[in-house]
Amino acid sequence: MSVVRKAVFPVAGLGTRFLPATKANPKEMLPIVDKPLIQYAVEEAVHSGITHMIFITGRNKRSIEDHFDKAYELETELKERGRQRLLEQVRDIVPRNVTCTYVRQTEALGLGHAVLCARAVVGNDPFAVILADDLIDAQVPVLRQMAEVFESHHRSVIAVQPIPIEESSSYGIIQGEPAGDRLRTLTGIVEKPSPEVAPSNLAVVGRYILTPGVMELLERVTPGAGGEIQLTDAIAALLEVEGALAYEFVGTRYDCGSKLGYLEANVMYALKHSEVNREFGAFLSKLMQRQGGERR
Repeated sequence: MSVVRKAVFPVAGLGTRFLPATKANPKEMLPIVDKPLIQYAVEEAVHSGITHMIFITGRNKRSIEDHFDKAYELETELKERGRQRLLEQVRDIVPRNVTCTYVRQTEALGLGHAVLCARAVVGNDPFAVILADDLIDAQVPVLRQMAEVFESHHRSVIAVQPIPIEESSSYGIIQGEPAGDRLRTLTGIVEKPSPEVAPSNLAVVGRYILTPGVMELLERVTPGAGGEIQLTDAIAALLEVEGALAYEFVGTRYDCGSKLGYLEANVMYALKHSEVNREFGAFLSKLMQRQGGERR
């Protein structure tokens, strides 16, 4: 149980913070420059050794499945026009050794319920959970960093990062004891506590590596408001059974579930993009100069 080869992608959410853009288009298909968010998440998984992608989908999410499917007509058109570079990009979205499975979540009953929907596919294997909303720019993929921790300690690993304490009510917050470089042994986890009662300023970010035992615990979780099953509650129960670790990852996270974070990610990724970085950087410089002149 030391190697992680499966990843669960909960993509059934409604994306209400991006309406009307997400009325008919999944939020996970919103582009960062020229690739949708979900592709960045899958690429991180692939580069971390994951070979089985499990998508928990909902209604109006068919375009996600289409994106990772073979597009015969498009490939034929690109080949006939001699657009070899674009053809390779389209063909290489998913490597040939990667399997994709799609499971329908019929009701939006929380992240824990979405993960539970993958139980039959996950089986008795450890697995990752990746939230595409959290786009993380890292030299070593964050999931790879976490997989190395898991392979050494054989315990569930939760990604965390420091946040301003006044933002604690928007996150799951962990309590833990130092256990190594960037590593803590979890002693508690609380969903969205107010700043005055938050046990730390370390917030859970959308990357998890979990042992299969969490599935049984998710079955027992008492649903909260709206009948939702919280993954946080199952992780809290897991601490009593087998323990878990919190890992403070190395990388820059963009909260693409918010408009501001999404815009920040587009700017930063455009400045790194080989096709547009120079022109876009020059545009931003001119914009800053113009705004500076207007202020004077």
